[in-house]
Amino acid sequence: MGAILATTAAITIASTALYIHKSRTLGRRLRILFKKHYLKHTIPISVNYHFTRKCNAECGFCFHTELDSHYEPLETAQRGLHLLHEEGMEKLNFAGGEPFLYHDLLGSMCRFAKEDLRLQSVSIVSNGTKVTEKWLRKYGKYIDILAISCDSFNADTNAAIGRKDRHSQKVFDNVAQLFKIRDWCRELGIKFKLNTVVCSLNWGEDMVDTVTRLAPFRWKVFQVLIVNGENDNDKRIRDARKFVVTDEQFNMFCEKHKGVKGFTPETSSMMQKSYLILDEHLKFLDKDKYHNKNSGSILEVGVQKALSQVDWDEKNFRARGGIYDWTRREETGGCGGGSNGGGALDGIDRRELQF
Repeated sequence: MGAILATTAAITIASTALYIHKSRTLGRRLRILFKKHYLKHTIPISVNYHFTRKCNAECGFCFHTELDSHYEPLETAQRGLHLLHEEGMEKLNFAGGEPFLYHDLLGSMCRFAKEDLRLQSVSIVSNGTKVTEKWLRKYGKYIDILAISCDSFNADTNAAIGRKDRHSQKVFDNVAQLFKIRDWCRELGIKFKLNTVVCSLNWGEDMVDTVTRLAPFRWKVFQVLIVNGENDNDKRIRDARKFVVTDEQFNMFCEKHKGVKGFTPETSSMMQKSYLILDEHLKFLDKDKYHNKNSGSILEVGVQKALSQVDWDEKNFRARGGIYDWTRREETGGCGGGSNGGGALDGIDRRELQF
């Protein structure tokens, strides 16, 4: 009898271990919950990794300007992303600069984030000019969301904003490219997203018809953000002050477009301190119109200390809708399972596990 009980216990323990292993996330999330509630750790649930400042455009209001051409090699970036994952990161957004200038590195990091870290969501923000069908067919299965920046459907307006090739000065034909990318995303099961910065040159534009035809699952509409030390005066690489719109002008644009499906506006005050931005040196940035400081590198000081060195407003992050349905379409399967990240969470309070 004793041998039978011991065998039964061993089978139960092995089955439980296998169940947790198959979930890929349950055991880790429970550890993170413990850190959050008992050790008072900050959970970096959604991180924007601006791994390069280099860009092929010169948008006049850019707040992450090309101060250097540095980027971390793949192995170093992976170490940093692993540390963030251990502290609770569930969504990772790759940005720049223009991330597709380093298409091989970008693809490898997306694969690592989805296959090795098993993140709920991997996304990219791009100006779209370097996105190719070949790249998406190779790496698209590791991506949940592809966001393309588009501030106008008028070529002259784009030229005035700086959405043109910085070397040839050729204005981007963004409308044709947008529809191509949208179609590739639909075929591959990637959620297509649109980002628009409302500025002094486009706040009166009517974008309803074209955006409706593009049908992004989410259309983020931002008010121009002035960041101290980046785009706040004529001694910087960018002087965004001439692109600023009043709250009234921004509200007028929003009123005109609020009926478009997926419309999600963000004022400059909502954006300040509500984004966790990791720069090309793996340092968190504390950016608003009053401050411009960096944390230590997460590889040198650790994630928690780095987070303590910047001011991240988690309440504002949640208030602006920072947590949403950010996984790829379920019917495609993808890496890491469906929209809830795997069946092992059945019966668990997901609201708690998502922090």
